[in-house]
Amino acid sequence: MLRFIENWMRSIVNEMVDKALTRIVRDQYTENLFEMVPVTGKVGPVSMAETAMRATQGAAPSRPLGSPVHFSPWEKLIFNPVHLTRLPTPEEVGIETATVIGPAARHPLTLSIPIVIAAMSFGGALSKRAKIALAKAASQIGTATNTGEAGLLEEEREAADLLIGQFNRGGWMNRPEQYRRLDAVEIQLGQGAQGSTSQRTAAHNIGEDYRRVFGLAEGQSAVIHSRLPGVDRPEDFVALVQRLRAETGVPVGLKIAATHHLEEEMQIALEAGVDFITIDGAEGGTHGGSPTLQDDVGLPTLFAVSRAADVLVQKKVRGRVSLLAAGGLITPGQMLKALALGADAVYVGTAPLFAMVSDQMVETLPFEPPTSLVIYTGKLTDQLDVDKGAHNVVRFLHACMHEMESVVQSLGKTAVADVGKSDLTALDPFVAWAAGVSWGWVSPQRQAGLFGARTVEEAPCFPERPPLQWEGAQTGPAPGGLQ
Repeated sequence: MLRFIENWMRSIVNEMVDKALTRIVRDQYTENLFEMVPVTGKVGPVSMAETAMRATQGAAPSRPLGSPVHFSPWEKLIFNPVHLTRLPTPEEVGIETATVIGPAARHPLTLSIPIVIAAMSFGGALSKRAKIALAKAASQIGTATNTGEAGLLEEEREAADLLIGQFNRGGWMNRPEQYRRLDAVEIQLGQGAQGSTSQRTAAHNIGEDYRRVFGLAEGQSAVIHSRLPGVDRPEDFVALVQRLRAETGVPVGLKIAATHHLEEEMQIALEAGVDFITIDGAEGGTHGGSPTLQDDVGLPTLFAVSRAADVLVQKKVRGRVSLLAAGGLITPGQMLKALALGADAVYVGTAPLFAMVSDQMVETLPFEPPTSLVIYTGKLTDQLDVDKGAHNVVRFLHACMHEMESVVQSLGKTAVADVGKSDLTALDPFVAWAAGVSWGWVSPQRQAGLFGARTVEEAPCFPERPPLQWEGAQTGPAPGGLQ
């Protein structure tokens, strides 16, 4: 009987495939379902779906977790292990992982690891249970979590040993009785996934707990302005920073979306006396945002971090003003590369969210996405196991640090903070030029000769302008019109 059923099924499948293939090769594209294959290849499945969403909804799709475009070529940077020129670190020697944010503040923020939970707001992004789980995880491993653009959620404050709060454009953390309870104040003027645009959460998506934390009246929408209220000139920002530093004593910093105006923006921040600067690259995530803002606005994280670190060195404030890197950092390798380029710590958001629900996805799939467990408007937020989620995030962060420590050991260093650009090599000449590291395809001796230096020590990691005519390489015009 089973043999009969198997043969019958094989016969049906064979007939269906035969008919489908016959239709594909005989029908013109106008009558052929195979038309979707080249069309999808041309437009892309994401753009095709979002085009349909715009057409049916008449509004920008609210895409979660940021852009799917991989802007930063992290894979073009590699670490250089040592063997004899400098010996690897003995396995019995521990690797130091601690970092200090805002060392010039009266009360600096000391972290056990250089990984911080990124700004994801209660209500505007995550559920209360998700925020508590992240806060618990951060406390268990000795790092900080960030409130995001929200008011002060008491349950998060209680669960977090170290809490960075955002003095935000919605005004929900901007009263002394709120920001004086924080361990660091981050003035939020923009983010990687949305630039500095205004945002609005409609009143019908705001529950009672959301209204209470944000101080909203019933029926009132939550509005994030494009400008921080009260800051209409650079001088206003300077005064705000100085006031917050005097009132709180904790590190006061600035968060902005990465931009080609980076150096000018940072100059104003440094004049204001900030203790740290957070640069959020174009790969930054969000609970939901316009695809155009995500895909077409901002500077990629890799290049932004490298440029920002150079500014701190040039202004001679490296070691006094801390740099935090954010935006699309998923793997331990990417995190360590951002630290090597000059960041003192990195923010991670998307990765810990998926770590949190990694073994709880079975509660949602296949009919609901995993994010329904953690997003404020998700259907299954009550099913998130807070303690299990926190434990998953702790294990994820432990694993990340273990992998990073193994690389540090191979570099012959004893602290994550000691890893720098000299430990990196680029596999692309223009990435090497942008990041200020050596190009791995050519020996240091040969590069010294190409750059006109007498010795390797006198040669720069990379010249002030990229060499456009390497020996033996095909010559031609420089990309982007460089000459």
